[in-house]
Amino acid sequence: MPFDWKEYLDLAQFLATNQGSFTREAALRCAISRAYFAAFCHARNYASSQQGFKPKRTEEDHSDVREHFKRSGMLDIASKLDQLRQWRNKCDYAEEVFQVPVIAESALNTAQTVFSRLKAP
Repeated sequence: MPFDWKEYLDLAQFLATNQGSFTREAALRCAISRAYFAAFCHARNYASSQQGFKPKRTEEDHSDVREHFKRSGMLDIASKLDQLRQWRNKCDYAEEVFQVPVIAESALNTAQTVFSRLKAP
């Protein structure tokens, strides 16, 4: 059975609201990353199953999926995926990230919007 990418969003929401033996910043950065991958993989699979997109299953898919939605006239989805990617890159690579809690809340909301707008018929 294929993986349900919504589980990454559920995990991101859990990380953003629970405390463990890690710092809040680490949990939030991870939540932001998982929110991106949840939305990206869901969008990729939606584009493939509903719109004829042919994923390469390589890193190129990250930009190709956004370009596909732009060409399809779904600029809001392309824009949301791009914003999520930027937040994810910042949180995965930068030593210092300002306003991580604000970014996390925005990332979770943005990813949820991608899921809500891309429902299979």
